[in-house]
Amino acid sequence: MKPICISPELKNCCPTLRLGCIEANVLVQESPSKLLAEMGSQIMQMSESLSIESISKIPAIASSRKAYKACGKDPARYRLSAEALLRRVVSGKGLYQINNVVDQLNLVSISTGFSIGGYDADQIQGDVVFGIGRFDEPYFGIGRGELNIEYLPVFRDAIGAFGTPTSDSSRTGVTDETKRFLMVIIDFGGDALLDEAVRLAELYLSTYCNAGQIEIRMIK
Repeated sequence: MKPICISPELKNCCPTLRLGCIEANVLVQESPSKLLAEMGSQIMQMSESLSIESISKIPAIASSRKAYKACGKDPARYRLSAEALLRRVVSGKGLYQINNVVDQLNLVSISTGFSIGGYDADQIQGDVVFGIGRFDEPYFGIGRGELNIEYLPVFRDAIGAFGTPTSDSSRTGVTDETKRFLMVIIDFGGDALLDEAVRLAELYLSTYCNAGQIEIRMIK
């Protein structure tokens, strides 16, 4: 697995921060019917049990919003990916269907409330540090274009920033050519559900993505 650590600066702002990391060989393809059916079932359950107002009170999302504020970023303007997904679900828009690897990640995210980074591990260069975004630091988010990541929690490698809990980057995004996949579940609040989320991700990767050579690491 890629070496991953949390910067002292970010840890000082978010002392309970932990990362659940899963790296595996995957086969990227169209999502199978069983995965789509599981997504549909979870979407229905979430849309029936949640309101837009209650999403921000989910423990994993509430702690993430608090962490954004501690870093100096407005979570209402730069919405966490898990919160954005759940708002789509509750609004009746469902989830985008991308491919089996991305779809299972989104399913884990809406099921647990954790924002999750998903990366082509072969596009990551050198060690990974989870820190805080800097002024004018270049970043291009998937489907968002240029994104102001100053004060956002940010994953960096030897080249620069490649991931945030708001939007993954186009540089390390999952494509049809991705062979080695890194999934990082971000727990800002020391949530007991992190272990369960990691187990769920491992199950989905094995069941729906032909995952092999799976490595798991908890980082704090």
